[in-house]
Amino acid sequence: MLKVRLRRAAREQPGPRAIPLAAAASVPHEWRAAAEAAGFTGAAEQVADLPGPEGRVLLLGTGAARRPLDWEVAGGTAVAAAGRAKRLTLDARGLPPEAAAALAAGACLRAWRFDRHRRAEGPALAHLDLLVDSPEAVEPLWERAAAGVRGCLLARDLAAEPGNHLTTRAFAARLEALAEHGIAVDVLGRKRLAREGLGALLAVGGGSANPPRLAVLRWRGCHAVPPIAFVGKGICFDTGGISIKPAQGMEAMRGDMAGAAACAGAMLALALRRSPAPAVAVLALAENSLGAEAYRPGDVLRTGAGTTVEVVDTDAEGRLVLADALHFARRFRPAAMLDLATLTGAVVTALGHHRAGMFGTDAALMAQAAAAGEAVGERLWRLPIGERHREDLKSGIADLKQCLSGRLLPDASHAAAFLREFAGEAPWAHLDIAGVAARAEAEALGPRGPSGFGARLLDALVAHHFEAPDGP
Repeated sequence: MLKVRLRRAAREQPGPRAIPLAAAASVPHEWRAAAEAAGFTGAAEQVADLPGPEGRVLLLGTGAARRPLDWEVAGGTAVAAAGRAKRLTLDARGLPPEAAAALAAGACLRAWRFDRHRRAEGPALAHLDLLVDSPEAVEPLWERAAAGVRGCLLARDLAAEPGNHLTTRAFAARLEALAEHGIAVDVLGRKRLAREGLGALLAVGGGSANPPRLAVLRWRGCHAVPPIAFVGKGICFDTGGISIKPAQGMEAMRGDMAGAAACAGAMLALALRRSPAPAVAVLALAENSLGAEAYRPGDVLRTGAGTTVEVVDTDAEGRLVLADALHFARRFRPAAMLDLATLTGAVVTALGHHRAGMFGTDAALMAQAAAAGEAVGERLWRLPIGERHREDLKSGIADLKQCLSGRLLPDASHAAAFLREFAGEAPWAHLDIAGVAARAEAEALGPRGPSGFGARLLDALVAHHFEAPDGP
C-alpha cells in the first residue's frame, strides 16, 4: 500500500502534483492558457498533463463530485495519470477533510500492484503526499478510510496468488497471521471436519493432496450483541473435479477463493479501525482436484446439517462447501449472515461484469447491502429465488440435488435456492461475485486483475448498520 503522508505544503521536489478541479474556471491563472489549449473542462476523470518549471502538473477533473466515491475515483485517476513516478502529490487544500481522505483512498486502490512472482518492470509509485489545510482534521478520517483500503488490498493479494503458492495450508497460515490485529483465528483440519460431520467440504477437498480446512475468524468488538457473520467460498484452485473444466481459461480458477478473501479483508478492516461490532467469518478452504479420493457425479453426501445431497456436477462444488460453512456459522447465532462466492457462470450471463448478483431472505438486509455497495462502488443487483427453483432441486435418492444438468438453466437462482436450505432463520444474503471478482481492464479504482470486491462493501455495511450499541 502507498505510504501516505499528510502535509500542509509540498516538498521541494514532489514529483507530479495533481490539482483536483471541478471546472475550467477553477484552473489557477498560471495554468489557464495551457488548460484551455488542452481542452480541459473539469469533467470527471479528465486529466491535463502540463509541464512546468517545477515539474509536471496534473489538472484533475472532478466534475460535480459530491460523494466520497467520486473523490476516490479522482484520486485513482491521478495515480493512473502519474505513470511510473515514485512519488505523487495530491493537492487537497481547500477541500473538506472527507474529500481529502477519499482522494488518498482512491489513490491507494489504483496504485496496488502484485509483483511477488516477477521482476519489477520499472519504478512504481510508493509515496503519496496529501496536501491539506489541517492534517489534524484529516488524520482520523484517513485512518478510517485506510482500514477499508487495507482490507481490500489483502483480498486482492490473496486472490492474485497462484494455486501452487496459496494452497489450503498456506491460505490458513495467512489467515492465522491476522491474529496480530486482534482477530481470533481457529482452523479446523480434516480430523475436526470429520468430527463436525462436514461431509460436503470433505468431499470437495478429498481429491487433493492439500486437505480442506475451515477457517473461523472472530472479531469480538465491544458490544454485547450477536455478531454479523461472513461466509466465504475459498476454493484455492478449481479443476472442476471429475466434471473437469475445459483447458481454456482454467488458469483463472486460482481466483476461485475471492469470496473467502473478501471476507478476510473485511475482518481486517474491522480490526484496524477497532469496530465496536462483533463479527465472525467462516471460510471454507479446499482444492477441487482429480484423484483417487475425488467425489463423483451420482454420489450422495451428508452435510453438517444432516441434509443429504445428490451430486450432479462436481464443478458445482462451491455451493457444497458453502452449505457446510453456512451451517457451521449458525452456531454463533448471528444477527445476520452474508455469504460471498464466485459461484456461477449464470450470474455473469445475467449481469455481466458490472454488478454482483444478490439473493436472500431478508429485504432490509439486502437493501442495506445494496446501499453499502453503492457507497464504495461495489454494486449489487437483486435476483430471485422462486418456488420453482427449489422444486427443481428435488432428488429421487437424497434430500435434494446439488444442481441440474443441461443448458439455459437459471443456475444462479438454483444455487441460491440450494444455499437457502442451510442458512437458517437469521437474515441472510448471498452475493454471487463471479463476474466482478476480477477486472479485465484497469479502472479508476484498480488495475487489471483481482478487484477485492466485497471487502469494502462488508466493512461499510457494518459501519452503517451494525455498530449501534443495541445491534442492527
